[in-house]
Amino acid sequence: MSIEQVRSHFGFSKMPFGKDLSPSALHRHGGHLEAVARIGFLVAEAAIGVVTGEVGSGKTVAARAAMAELEPSRHTLIYLPNPAIGARGIYAEIVGRLGGAPRYFKSALIAQATELLGIEAAERGRRVVIVCDEAHLLDPSQLEELRLLTNAEMDSASPFALVLLGQPSLRSRLRLGSFAALDQRVTLRYAIPPMTPEETASYVAHHVKLGGRTDTLFSDDALASIHQAGRGLPRAVNNLARSALVAAYANHSAIVDEKAARQAVTEVDAE
Repeated sequence: MSIEQVRSHFGFSKMPFGKDLSPSALHRHGGHLEAVARIGFLVAEAAIGVVTGEVGSGKTVAARAAMAELEPSRHTLIYLPNPAIGARGIYAEIVGRLGGAPRYFKSALIAQATELLGIEAAERGRRVVIVCDEAHLLDPSQLEELRLLTNAEMDSASPFALVLLGQPSLRSRLRLGSFAALDQRVTLRYAIPPMTPEETASYVAHHVKLGGRTDTLFSDDALASIHQAGRGLPRAVNNLARSALVAAYANHSAIVDEKAARQAVTEVDAE
């Protein structure tokens, strides 16, 4: 069995539920729209925000969508996807993205990063947006580096916006006394909720339409099973729907029914 056979069986122009979607093709359910709007507010205000959600809730997707709405000539995006870069790595990445050659000694590197952030705002008229993904994995020294970037001298006119994306544990970590200085600077906190059953159905229909079908392909029972098993989390729903399509093809079915959905749930649970 191949994906091409599944695509042909259902008459898709392309296989739905792929991961390589442009921001304009993303499904815009309530939690996604709210996260995008709030990230946009943070950028406009050059503020610090914390966006949290369960694994697969769409944090990174929402950040991508929000960044896509920014005017490239007026913004500089610095995306930090990997907390493993270490404390020094945060400054080195910022300096490198702003066109500098990172200095060797950390004290000089801190000053260099601060200077380049100021230049980007004051001389080039560009708002820097720093997005830290998987921020719940940042170690204490890295969180301290971020605090130093937001020191009191920048309070009147911060040259950058900072978005911390992470799992729910990030919010509780920031409330620890040792991170009080950073936590007090957080302007906005938003926890992305799971999709409702109606949003899950809309999500599946949206992706089916992207594949070239506008009719009803998933039965109500199948959608209910997928929503329950996926807990309304976009990534889980996506994977289950794709697996259910494969199961329906194997069953020689023209629609994705509850049987195919149950098979998909069983297969995913077994992984």
